[in-house]
Amino acid sequence: MRVTEEQLHELISNKLQKAGLTKEHADMTADILTWSDARGIHSHGAVRVEYYSERIAKGGITAHPDFRFERTGPASGIFHGDNGSGYAAAVLSMKEAIKMAKETGIAVVGAKHISHSGSLGYYVEMAAEEDLVSISMCQSDPMAVPYGGSEPYYGTNPIAFGAPGADGRNIIFDMATTVQAWGKVLYARSKKEPIPSTWAVDVNGNPTTDSTLVNALVPIAEAKGYGLMMMVDILSGVLLGVPFGKHVSSMYEDLSKGRDLGQLHIVIDPNKFIGLERFKKDITTTMEELAAIKPAEGFDKVYYPGERGLLRKAKYDKDGIEIVDDIYQYLISEDIHFNRYDHKNRFAE
Repeated sequence: MRVTEEQLHELISNKLQKAGLTKEHADMTADILTWSDARGIHSHGAVRVEYYSERIAKGGITAHPDFRFERTGPASGIFHGDNGSGYAAAVLSMKEAIKMAKETGIAVVGAKHISHSGSLGYYVEMAAEEDLVSISMCQSDPMAVPYGGSEPYYGTNPIAFGAPGADGRNIIFDMATTVQAWGKVLYARSKKEPIPSTWAVDVNGNPTTDSTLVNALVPIAEAKGYGLMMMVDILSGVLLGVPFGKHVSSMYEDLSKGRDLGQLHIVIDPNKFIGLERFKKDITTTMEELAAIKPAEGFDKVYYPGERGLLRKAKYDKDGIEIVDDIYQYLISEDIHFNRYDHKNRFAE
């Protein structure tokens, strides 16, 4: 089924409102889910709505949260999320960070006690659109083995980076600290497709290509990825006083309880360093010089981070966003809860 970006946004927002979210928070959530689908990041798009709807309906996401921002220093603050929509909390906390960075040159804002917040690239793009550089990172529940271990301890613990160019293009880099995001594994599972042997291990700790047998993911670059996922957990978990490491709540064990997750935004004003005009010019030069590099065998060019997503968006703007039929049927239905699927085996962070 193909739909326009506007149609998909309306379908998602309406379903989340039906589950209990306010229109404001449903629209914010739909903004980011649609943003993801429009860039081909389908593992973090409409495929998530079933899970969010049930969690909202069961009280695990506070429908009317008491959001509160606490400024803790000249360039720091904490956004208290009351286990409301992680998307709304992440957007509003990034807005506070942007405002603060424009005042002081730099801002470090943590959002605590929030629910899942999806694609981090959206939030760093918010800052880039305001001519700011940013990093955003967040926790996820244990699903990755540490380097040298055979049992999960950390989550995929993603991190994103954004920087504005001089010609309207932005560098948007969004990665999990595992070889692949768990959502990609479960998207492959939903499509009954195999995965590369380098993504994950089975219950015995052995590499597997069968997406149905995955027990845990592996860190990127072995010990280096392990260090990165630890860094993310410390900065978005330990630093904010929320559960960390193996103590981070499961996405599915009890959908009636809040997740108490943490997310950290770091925002920098280039004007306080090299100057905005020079910075943006050099970012665009970087993009152009990368594109001019002779591609390796099997590649058509060197893309800057975020470029391929924009190319997919341009195609979807023309042809419509392709949504799996059963997801589309759910969006247009009156149903809220999972009646057809074992959601733990379909969706994860």
